[in-house]
Amino acid sequence: MVIRKGKIGDIGQILSTIDAAKRFFRENGIDQWQNGTPNRETVENDIKNGESFVVEENGEILACAMISLRGEPTYAEIYSGKWLNGLPYGVIHRVAVRPDAKKSGLATALVKEAEKITLSAGFSSLRIDTHRDNIPMRKMIEKNGFVFCGGIFLADGSPRMAFEKILK
Repeated sequence: MVIRKGKIGDIGQILSTIDAAKRFFRENGIDQWQNGTPNRETVENDIKNGESFVVEENGEILACAMISLRGEPTYAEIYSGKWLNGLPYGVIHRVAVRPDAKKSGLATALVKEAEKITLSAGFSSLRIDTHRDNIPMRKMIEKNGFVFCGGIFLADGSPRMAFEKILK
């Protein structure tokens, strides 16, 4: 298993992984990723920005995520809580794992990669958000030491639960 940056040639497998997550959400009544995003343009932009990461094994992409050091505009306002610190932070978004690879620790592996990238940039915290009904993601986030900080609203107005982890 290797974690590497996503490439243009990976788009098909990345979108297939994301589409499987969208189906899971829809089938489980979770109103996340049901508005057409993330889509091909989103994935292409992540790749062009050097922020797409994949977990690959034997040429197959098993999981993907976006890891950024550019901050997140929707994190500027947090309600019913506060961030753990106001210093520069890394962000992890769009975590998706193929259905046949779920519960294999791949999402945690991507979080660990995000932590390494964030620390190597000299930042002291990592932030992530998810839909309140996305219980599997919430469990993964909490298992990896993130602390619930409050709520944020996405650009389209959708509410999300926001978490932060102070890195050592």
